[in-house]
Amino acid sequence: FALGPAAVIREALDADLVGRGGAAFPTGRKWDATARRPDHPHYLVCNADESEPGTFKDRVVMEGDPFSVIEAMTVAAYATGCRRGFLYLRGEYPRALRLLTNAVERARERNLLGTDILGSGFDFDVEIRRGGGAYICGEETAIFNSIEGYRGEPRSKPPFPVEKGLFGQPTAVNNVETLVNVLPILTGGAAAYAAVGTGGSTGTKLFCLSGTVRRPGIYELPFGATLRELLTLAGGVPEGRELRAVLLGGAAGSFVRPDELDIPLTFEGTRAAGAGLGSGVVLALDDSVDLTGLLLRIATFFRDESCGQCVPCRVGTVRQEEALHRLARGSGPADVTLLRDVGRAMRDASICGLGQTAWNAVESAIDRLGVFSSATEGKPS
Repeated sequence: FALGPAAVIREALDADLVGRGGAAFPTGRKWDATARRPDHPHYLVCNADESEPGTFKDRVVMEGDPFSVIEAMTVAAYATGCRRGFLYLRGEYPRALRLLTNAVERARERNLLGTDILGSGFDFDVEIRRGGGAYICGEETAIFNSIEGYRGEPRSKPPFPVEKGLFGQPTAVNNVETLVNVLPILTGGAAAYAAVGTGGSTGTKLFCLSGTVRRPGIYELPFGATLRELLTLAGGVPEGRELRAVLLGGAAGSFVRPDELDIPLTFEGTRAAGAGLGSGVVLALDDSVDLTGLLLRIATFFRDESCGQCVPCRVGTVRQEEALHRLARGSGPADVTLLRDVGRAMRDASICGLGQTAWNAVESAIDRLGVFSSATEGKPS
């Protein structure tokens, strides 16, 4: 409150804080654009619909320190001129719901939420909304439809949420990890925060490490640490096994090979390597894993979770799964060609990130890992 809204936004900008959900959009720019909109009311949405397969960092944060989430939402609301916030929580997180509900109630009792917070003249309150189990509602505009009582389908952009978001009003949307990173920025200063990590990815990152490793779990590392360092912290793969691949970014991510473990875990580093950091999923797979079966499971997931609003995704995810089933039975290069055609169509023409990324894992498995190599021999990649 002593800093004022503009200075809070300036701290976020100077810290180079970017979104931790995968898009890596600068948080300060999003807040500034929302705050500048003349039409009111403004809304704040905390995206806690953590539905990317392999992701569980936000659940750990919400269950471990629910008050930090409420505090961070209040800071974001103050900076952007919001009087009402919605915490959109994944429906499969009952423990987080209970703890967050308690945090909201205790904050209201202590005048940390509600009317005239701490005598500052600022009013803000939080409403928790539970998701219905739809992967698509992790997309920022599909959240708006869900909160408003409509089908969870993404909206066309533009207009962007900072212009017309929830209930047609300017809206700032941030996920849990992004919001809680605002707190160390304000307590330690933007310069100290930006000194950690790299120039393009400042601060630390929570990584959800799972798969065939000795010690799976949440690992917090400064941006710039390598994939090899992360896997070493987890003890590597079980004795007697060899690492076959690592899936970065979850079902919507890409595979990397064992000889690519020195990739720096930054947004720019993974992009340069032809992969993506996504929300921080790191799925290690040893030589006991059936990669074809894993690809089929990913394809089935996307087919089930497509909202069906746009043709490229609605039809493409089905065709992708069908082609993978045929390849698993030993079909030829025609199905690999079909997969590429369908994948390009989904990436280029789908309305949201679900369809645009549904082909990523399959493409990287074919091109980087050599899955279905018998069907692609002699064919250009």
